Amino acid sequence: MKDFPWFKKYPLGIPQDIKLYDYTSVVDLFEESCRKYRDKVAFENMGVSLTYGQTDELSRNFAAYLQHDLGLKKGDRIAIQMPNLLQFPVAFFGALRAGLIVVNTNPLYTAREMEYQFRDAEVSAIVIVANFAFNLEKIIANTSIKHVIVTELGDMLGALKGSIVNFVVKHVKKMVPPFHLPDALPFKNALKRGASLQLMKPEITVQDIAVLQYTGGTTGISKGAQLSHGNIVAHNSMISYWFKPYMNPGGVDIIITAIPMYHIFALTVNGVLMFSTGAKSVLITNPRDIKGFIKELKKHKFTIFTGVNTLYNGLLNNPDFKNLDFSDFKGAIGGGMAVQDIVARRWEVATGRPLVEGYGLSETSPVLCCNPLDGKHKLGTIGLPMPSTEVAIFDDDGNQLPQGEIGEICARGPQVMAGYWRKDNEGVFFPGGWFKTGDIGLMDAEGFFKIVDRKKDMIKVSGFNVYPNEIENVIANHPKVLEVAAIGVADVKSGEVIKAFIVKKDESLTEEEIKKYCHENLTNYKVPKYIEFRKELPKTNVGKILRRALKEEIAAA
Repeated sequence: MKDFPWFKKYPLGIPQDIKLYDYTSVVDLFEESCRKYRDKVAFENMGVSLTYGQTDELSRNFAAYLQHDLGLKKGDRIAIQMPNLLQFPVAFFGALRAGLIVVNTNPLYTAREMEYQFRDAEVSAIVIVANFAFNLEKIIANTSIKHVIVTELGDMLGALKGSIVNFVVKHVKKMVPPFHLPDALPFKNALKRGASLQLMKPEITVQDIAVLQYTGGTTGISKGAQLSHGNIVAHNSMISYWFKPYMNPGGVDIIITAIPMYHIFALTVNGVLMFSTGAKSVLITNPRDIKGFIKELKKHKFTIFTGVNTLYNGLLNNPDFKNLDFSDFKGAIGGGMAVQDIVARRWEVATGRPLVEGYGLSETSPVLCCNPLDGKHKLGTIGLPMPSTEVAIFDDDGNQLPQGEIGEICARGPQVMAGYWRKDNEGVFFPGGWFKTGDIGLMDAEGFFKIVDRKKDMIKVSGFNVYPNEIENVIANHPKVLEVAAIGVADVKSGEVIKAFIVKKDESLTEEEIKKYCHENLTNYKVPKYIEFRKELPKTNVGKILRRALKEEIAAA
């Protein structure tokens, strides 16, 4: 990397030899932050705050309960399945303090998806929100789960408010389907019991696994990325250096955490990083409720915002968004999916601060690259590598390609996992430890990296490579388009052709308008042959549009 001329031009002058292992584990990092910022607010959710000191005490109680009453040992796996609630950091840090490995689980998983993940990870215990416990009931007998801890949405909102929230959720909104888990213990009882027990701090090293972060990976098969304490600690040092120019010393920063904390981006950036700097993380339980989300945003003079493109687009299309207080705002970072140029431009006009794109994967803790927030960002790119991180472009044979050529983005660095949990890792890395991301991209003349698309999403039209991101970026610029997804569909003549699924912003939009616009902005073979208008597009719980679901619909038709 140092041989490239752009290296010395890096906006932050990033050294490649920063101290990566200030701590021997995430637990050490957590405990020092609790000592340093004890009286500051660490997390806020639904108007209720949790200080660093309270997070320390509650997580200690939870850890002691796991050790003593449940008999869990270092290295045992515990699943955490909940949206953004105050219970999450308590359970997460408590599990790590007990020496356990956390298996983050999407609350919206089907029973089948839960069973696969829990069996694969050989999960011994689970903390689950009552809303989703009915699915656990269906499959628990087929897993190794021996201990179930159930929490309700309002459990940490105080006696009165919590009781009201739980009653409304269960009996008014009917959001808790009936379930029967007779041996399950309430989360609040676990904390109460743990308060009378002594925590036996296990010896944890940088090599010990902290998190199994399940991901589709590059083959589409769900696999657990083994993220060690060393991976996460090193990652924290890297991104701490990157964030430093944009943070206010003394813990007065407020970060909006709309991405669920079971997602690796929110877990290590909004969670671990912001905790290590003394910032306050505002946990948004349901960011899809844009009206309620903006109402919550009005209460805070937030500093940093993380999210995905669809979330930013949704906020921008609500008229109340422009009335928020952006006086302390430093900027927003987009991850999880491509940030569309039109969304980034509109965001900067609305807030006065940039929306920049970063890049990473579950397998890399996650951040590999990011654009700076200081005006030196480059629209349409994922930015520059983190410190002590090498990123390069390779062909299919493992040869590194020169700047400007398109190939697979590969990376190596201390934040990269050692491999997938109990899987054959052959083919995951090129020789020399280069992790194969499965993303197609290039490095431009200034050293900024650009994702062209996912390798598996590339469309072959009459022998030409077509990348859905480009099609979507063009169509999204049409003033009458709200959201768009593009996929390849089989075609006898061309092999594949493009089909675009569009959600209208203006009901007057027609197929003819879209095709005319595409012909003006794309070469002929990139113009969608088929257009389908929809009321909504399938998305993950994070808000990432699921092209895969659209492909499966076409295949099943």
